[in-house]
Amino acid sequence: MTTVLRAPAEQTYADELARLVAADTHPRPQGWVLSPRAVRAFVVGDKALGVTRKYYGDDALVDRCVVTLMSNRGLLLVGEPGTAKSMLSELFAAAVSGDSTLTIQGSSGTTPDQITYSWNYALLLDRGPSREALVPGPLYRTMRTGRLCRFEEVTRVTPEIADVLIGLLSDKVLHVPELDGDDAHVFAARGFNLVATANLRDRGVHEMSSALKRRFNFETVRPIADRRLEVTLVRAQTDALLAEAKVATRMTPDVVDLLVTAFCDLRSGTSTEGTVVERPTAVMSTAEAVAVGYAATLDAHYLDDGAVTGRHVARQLIGTVLKDDPADGTKLRHYVDVVVKSRAKSDKRWRPFLDARTELDR
Repeated sequence: MTTVLRAPAEQTYADELARLVAADTHPRPQGWVLSPRAVRAFVVGDKALGVTRKYYGDDALVDRCVVTLMSNRGLLLVGEPGTAKSMLSELFAAAVSGDSTLTIQGSSGTTPDQITYSWNYALLLDRGPSREALVPGPLYRTMRTGRLCRFEEVTRVTPEIADVLIGLLSDKVLHVPELDGDDAHVFAARGFNLVATANLRDRGVHEMSSALKRRFNFETVRPIADRRLEVTLVRAQTDALLAEAKVATRMTPDVVDLLVTAFCDLRSGTSTEGTVVERPTAVMSTAEAVAVGYAATLDAHYLDDGAVTGRHVARQLIGTVLKDDPADGTKLRHYVDVVVKSRAKSDKRWRPFLDARTELDR
């Protein structure tokens, strides 16, 4: 997998999963690759086994999610964009089922056959409806094999898809009316469950029905509240991306701190000095901070002398802030003119950031 742009979690962390399997002596639910304790360790880390922390947030939330995945209800992770909902669902699927690739991307164009099953029409015309002509979708495959199915952006789908999910989560059976005998029904094997995600800012056109809501346990994934944890996460995630890209340049601790500080100021609407600033419409999440840090480092590595400064951060931050509303440029200019300019007088780290102010006027 050295040539792929991004490998799934079960391959990226294959060594860690193997160590957890070897050391796992705790009770394990039917169909699970790891015990609940080991799943938790895979997500939040285990120093003794050399397992890295992958989620920086509320560990109690991880515990509740693991318990839900053992129950007869699906798990729905909700929150602002960029709060690691998709990452969490991938980690859970990799640890519980050993396979995080059985994923449905929800949209207004998602159809029932895309999530359940479709047909190989050449075989269908030649032999008629048969098990061989059936093409299983993610839900069909996870139900038959007892694995977790991931459903991204579940609130964006049409009521037709929601009705399919209600039936599957209630009865744990998928009906295939075109077939006869045992093939006409797929009863969910032990270990099957659904882990879905939904953005609070993008609820979609159709409101999620109360019937479907009752089939899920909701868990809200919140932004990182501890700034030190966010600095650690941004540095770790950015370094990992750079290592995959085989780029030797790295951000210094001072630049990482500057990057996270700018994001925290704009996200909260108040600088660390207490100055009130206008919050941009754009999502100033930790995931966006990682993207800006990665882009800033690539900028310095390939287009400059290799030393990442606040100027590179500011140049990449402009695109992030302006992606939703061009009027946010005024808010960013105000932040630079009031907060950054004041800081640059006493802290040389912020001077290159201030120097990039002219790019906002282009």
